[in-house]
Amino acid sequence: MKYFLYCLQHYADFNGRARRSEYWYFVLFNFIVSILIGFTFGVIAGILDMPALVYLAYLWSLAVFIPSLAVSVRRLHDIGRSGWWLLLSLIPLVGSIILIIWHCTDSQPGANQYGPNPKEMGY
Repeated sequence: MKYFLYCLQHYADFNGRARRSEYWYFVLFNFIVSILIGFTFGVIAGILDMPALVYLAYLWSLAVFIPSLAVSVRRLHDIGRSGWWLLLSLIPLVGSIILIIWHCTDSQPGANQYGPNPKEMGY
């Protein structure tokens, strides 16, 4: 949970590096919260017969869009790649697979052009 809150606190911080655990815990908690919010608003919308209420769930997606981009860029920085590589996701299937592999890759040892290694700093 601390990584999720850290990413939300550093809302638009595209500088530095993010460890694998920071990235994947953010993705996990974001997925869980998205499912809970979608399910809750879906049930309430069905009970109250107000289909427009489901659109409130999209507010969560908008709220975490920039933090998601920021942590993804910091994760790519951790393996020594530019954040512009996120544009690979525009290539159907292949781009997403490559990005998932890179997000699973271990940190580049030592400092790189994006800053010191977070593992060595003891975050």
